[in-house]
Amino acid sequence: MKIAEIKKQLATVTDSSSAVLVEFADDPRLGVQKLILQTKKRLRHEYEQEIAFQKRFKLERALWSDGKEIVAGIDEVGRGCLAGPVVTAAVILNHQFNLKQVNDSKQVTAKVRESLYPEIISNAVSVGIGIVSSEVIDKIGILNATKQAMLMAIENLEIEPEELLIDAVQVPTDIPKQVMFKGDSTSNSIAAASIVAKEYRDHLMRSYNQTYPGYGFDKNVGYGTKAHLAGLERLGITPIHRKTFEPVPKFI
Repeated sequence: MKIAEIKKQLATVTDSSSAVLVEFADDPRLGVQKLILQTKKRLRHEYEQEIAFQKRFKLERALWSDGKEIVAGIDEVGRGCLAGPVVTAAVILNHQFNLKQVNDSKQVTAKVRESLYPEIISNAVSVGIGIVSSEVIDKIGILNATKQAMLMAIENLEIEPEELLIDAVQVPTDIPKQVMFKGDSTSNSIAAASIVAKEYRDHLMRSYNQTYPGYGFDKNVGYGTKAHLAGLERLGITPIHRKTFEPVPKFI
């Protein structure tokens, strides 16, 4: 059998004990042995990904077994930016959710996040978005603005949660909640929310780049990069800049 044909067969292998792997194990050709090693590496990665994914469902499963089926994970993005809103997402998943690449948005490549965003929207029970502008951030502070945005995301869900899993922020709500640090690497619901919030805000900031060119919003999405600071030095501030965030006041 030609190596190209063997490659096609190995691409379909989903188990390390597969008869296909056994069949070609003794093939002396270097190209075949290389394909077998690659396949075993892929299977090991998929196994580790599956274990980690199931571990991140521990909190949700505990609540589901306790009769709380409607669990929402909540996360934010954009707290440390010099421009643009803070954006939050609330995501409710069900038992069948199986997008194993879902993880803390900072651990996922931009390309994977982009592909996961519509998949999460499609597979989730409900998704809510909360947005609080830079103007409001300047008035009430970033922490209060983040809490407000999280409450908006919860209110924008199509169904009221029975429990909230929140990353790091004590949201003032009567809904029972668990607040944790590094929640996006602990809970699939929070991880899904982190990806949705990140992609939503990134797309929004890229659109702002058309309105306010010269700051590099399409690349830095509002963070204080060298290109962004150079834009402030050259052009001054825009209506979406946070006037209370250093060093923005210097350019007013």
